[in-house]
Amino acid sequence: MSARERKVLELLSPSVEDMGYELIDVEYHTAPKSGTLRLYIDREEGIDIEDCEAVSRQVSGILDVEDPINGMYHLEVSSPGLDRVLRTPAHFAAFIGNEVNVRLRRPVDGRRKMRGVLTSASEEKIEVNVDNTTITVELAQIEKARLVPDYTELL
Repeated sequence: MSARERKVLELLSPSVEDMGYELIDVEYHTAPKSGTLRLYIDREEGIDIEDCEAVSRQVSGILDVEDPINGMYHLEVSSPGLDRVLRTPAHFAAFIGNEVNVRLRRPVDGRRKMRGVLTSASEEKIEVNVDNTTITVELAQIEKARLVPDYTELL
């Protein structure tokens, strides 16, 4: 997560949480004329379009006043999707037993990217079973982690 994205996450999280949602992730993509600021929200009951609209209305005012992003951009609010980002210890703990893709800042056991089953999670680290080998990763070393969607559950 870039410094700009982290700043937006810290700025908007309290308001989004006051509405009963969790701000899962923030992405900002630049473009020549305007960028896209994408917020991913979630709650236990799931997310629908009305939730996205409500959060969009709430955070638009905050973004206009605080102006954390220079220039023009489009705001999008979305559910985290089947390939949701895992960012916090609670995110990882909730998805133990699921397959994950993890990209690291620096290699661990010769790997910078790994795909395997998340077997444990604590406040400081996770363990991923990759090819029948358990790899321990400090959370601070994770650049990005996502669930691998299980489309068989949708059938």
